[in-house]
Amino acid sequence: MARRVGACIPGSFRRLHSRLHGSFRRLHSRPLRFPPVTVHFIGAGPGAADLLTLRAVGFLRSSPVCVYAGTYIDDAILEHCSVGTRLVDTAKLDLDAITAELVAADQRGDDVARLCSGDPSLYSAIAEQSARLDAAGVPWDITPGVPAYAAAAATLGVELTVPEVTQSVVLTRAQARSTAMPDTEALANFAATRATLALHLAITRTRVLADELAQFYGSDCPAAVVFHASKPDEMVLRGTLADIADQVEAAGLRQAAVILVGPALARRVVAESHLYDACRDRS
Repeated sequence: MARRVGACIPGSFRRLHSRLHGSFRRLHSRPLRFPPVTVHFIGAGPGAADLLTLRAVGFLRSSPVCVYAGTYIDDAILEHCSVGTRLVDTAKLDLDAITAELVAADQRGDDVARLCSGDPSLYSAIAEQSARLDAAGVPWDITPGVPAYAAAAATLGVELTVPEVTQSVVLTRAQARSTAMPDTEALANFAATRATLALHLAITRTRVLADELAQFYGSDCPAAVVFHASKPDEMVLRGTLADIADQVEAAGLRQAAVILVGPALARRVVAESHLYDACRDRS
C-alpha cells in the first residue's frame, strides 16, 4: 500500500518541518545579496562577444548598472546586459566621475558590471579605482577575461613560448602621452633577453620601436600586428622588424592593436617539449 511521504513522522517533527519550510519560503521571497552589493570588474576580452566567460555574462545579466569604455567595448558585448540596465560610457569621464557612478550605484543597492577591455590585470586602472572604492567602503571583485595578446596569438596561430627558442613572454607598452615608464623598464632591457614581446598601447610608435628592437633581435626578426583581434573588422599584418612599420602606416592604424615580436612567431620547431617526450620517465 502506498504511503504519503511524511506520514510516519511524529506530529512534533511535522510541525517543525512546516515552520522551517515557511521560514524558507519567506526568506526566498526577499532579495538576497551574497556576496553583498559589489562592483564587479569584468574582463571583456579582446572584443568578440562570445569570448566572455560564463561568469562575466552572468554578472552582466544580473547587474542593474554597466560601466564601460565605449572606445573599446561595442554593442555586441553590451547585448549581454538585461533590458533596462543603466549603461554608463566612461569615454569622456575622469576617475572622479567614474568613482562617483560606482559609489552612487552601491548606495542605491545596485550591483555594477565594470567592464574592462581584455583582462583586468593589464592596463585597466583597477589599482586606483579599487583604492577609491576601498576608501568609500564599497566591496568589489574581479572576473578575468581573455587578454588581447592571447587573442592576437590565436589569430596568428602561434605559440609564444617555443622550446629552445624562447620560454618567456614580456608584456609591456610604449611611452607616448601616457604615464611614465619606470627607469628599469626600458625597452632595451627587455629586448636584451630576446623573449617574445607583446607591446600594448604602442601602435603609433611602431617605427621607433622597430628600429630600436632591430638592434637586439635583428631586422629580419618576425613581427606581427593584430588590430581588433577577434572582432569582425580584425586586421592582421605580418612581416619583420624591417617592414612592419611600413605596413602599419599604410593601413592607417592608430589604436586597439597589439604588436608581437620575436623568433617564436616564425613557427619553426627547433625542439619538442620534454613534457610530451616519449622517453620521459612517467613513473
